[in-house]
Amino acid sequence: MFLKTYRRLLFSLTTLPAQRGWLFCLAVSAITLATMAAIGFTTGLYHLTPAEPGLPLRMLTVLFIPALGEEIPFRGLLTPGPGESRRPWLAIALSTTLYTLWHVVEALTFLPGAASVFLRPDFLLCCAVLGLGCAVMRLKTGSLWPAVGLHWLLVVVWQTWLGGVSALS
Repeated sequence: MFLKTYRRLLFSLTTLPAQRGWLFCLAVSAITLATMAAIGFTTGLYHLTPAEPGLPLRMLTVLFIPALGEEIPFRGLLTPGPGESRRPWLAIALSTTLYTLWHVVEALTFLPGAASVFLRPDFLLCCAVLGLGCAVMRLKTGSLWPAVGLHWLLVVVWQTWLGGVSALS
């Protein structure tokens, strides 16, 4: 079991999508972004703010935590690649649920300052949408990198221009 999981992760980190895979990921990313924007702006979770200072450091930090730090366990380890499972949607449902619940755990343990945002139903719904989008890209392409890129982009934009930095203080 450990060897299979290790191989899954290694494959996801050493695989890049083919051209059609990148196009698929662009489409999934657009749907994910549009869905999250509709939820976030409708509920007030997202609100335009002046750019928060420190963008270069934020871009680097977000690459490691949360983009890689969350994509590796939830998509790299838990989500199968193409042809790897007869019931991939069960694995996707599990990884998306665990990813969403991870934000509750963070809010209740080591990020208590984020609890006012991380425990909001609209925030958790956005987490589920992002988790699902990232898992679908991983399933179809085998690669973790499109999911890392989408996760990175969304968190950087949220923290810089949509009021997300205040959630982490």
